[in-house]
Amino acid sequence: MGAEAEVVVRTNIPVLDVPSSELESFRLLVSLGSLLMRFGKRNRKRFFIKIFNLLDGKISGTLLDSIIRSGGFADIGPRRYMEDEHIRIDDLSAHMGSLITVPEPSAFFGVFDGHGGPEAAAYVKKNAMRFFFEDGDFPRASEVSDAFILEAEKCLRKGFLLADMALADDSIVSSSSGTTALTALIVGRLLMVANAGDCRAVLCRKGEAIDMSQDHRPNYASERKRVEELGGFIDDGYLNGVLSVTRALGDWDMKLPRGSSSPLIAEPEFRQITLTEDDEFLIIGCDGIWDVLSSQQAVSLVRRGLRRHDDPEQCAKDLVMEALRLNTFDNLTVIIVCFTSLDQMEQPSTRQKKLRCCSLSAEALCSLRSFLDGGSNR
Repeated sequence: MGAEAEVVVRTNIPVLDVPSSELESFRLLVSLGSLLMRFGKRNRKRFFIKIFNLLDGKISGTLLDSIIRSGGFADIGPRRYMEDEHIRIDDLSAHMGSLITVPEPSAFFGVFDGHGGPEAAAYVKKNAMRFFFEDGDFPRASEVSDAFILEAEKCLRKGFLLADMALADDSIVSSSSGTTALTALIVGRLLMVANAGDCRAVLCRKGEAIDMSQDHRPNYASERKRVEELGGFIDDGYLNGVLSVTRALGDWDMKLPRGSSSPLIAEPEFRQITLTEDDEFLIIGCDGIWDVLSSQQAVSLVRRGLRRHDDPEQCAKDLVMEALRLNTFDNLTVIIVCFTSLDQMEQPSTRQKKLRCCSLSAEALCSLRSFLDGGSNR
């Protein structure tokens, strides 16, 4: 676990004291809105709502912890068919509404790398929020406690197993179709990664790569031991001579009869960390990336890109293009999740100034709302 820090997720804005004059306050917030135009439309709109809520007295504190930015990119690569799927939810609370209550910021991401056809990965993506949050009875909490962490892990594990069983019951999904799955949950300063298969999550901390998952492949010593203890075997790097991973959802032709002990399991492994100001971004990618790039190579490439243009979606595309240049032989999917801004990476702040409350007249507030409404539609 990393050491805790005062601020985890910051937005890409200057930290300023708000003057007491209504006119100056209005001008400052208009300028703030202009600065925010470089955010993507979805993030920009959510940030405007945060401003409204702050002005209306609905929330307290600073505007520093409002946005998690992400970008994703997928490519079929040299394969004939695309079997990857992914999920990006930068604001989990807004997405789920009253179904969950968790500390802010909250976000959820997933990559599902299918095999034996696209059906299993597509099915898990379509039903992911039900499996992981609705049917799993996700815990409600106002802060991240040890009890919350235990319950959240329990719920996500249940979600993986529910998805696996649902694939067995769905007549549309072939019993030979399966998918690996990796999810990343961010709640407050908690980053929790659950993985079954060979997708990988890598955290960048001050430029250094930290693996947040372990590839479940037959050559991984503990997985090989588990497989062999359950009567399975490894042949030329393949589980039972068939599959290149030792954990996956679906693939029921290798797990039947139901209830038996199969070497191929859907049980996820968990890793969690407390995010600090040193944590810059998270890379989530399918094995098509990691077949040709190390975790550190990927982190260095993305970090250079963020320093140039601060665009996580472009970084995701660049990482996919680099894997293609290196002759990867698989589908490619990448998600980049940014925790810090370009300004923070280049000039770390030594102190923070909190925004003081300001008072706006009804006319000024109306004008501000009109401006921001217009800006969010650009």
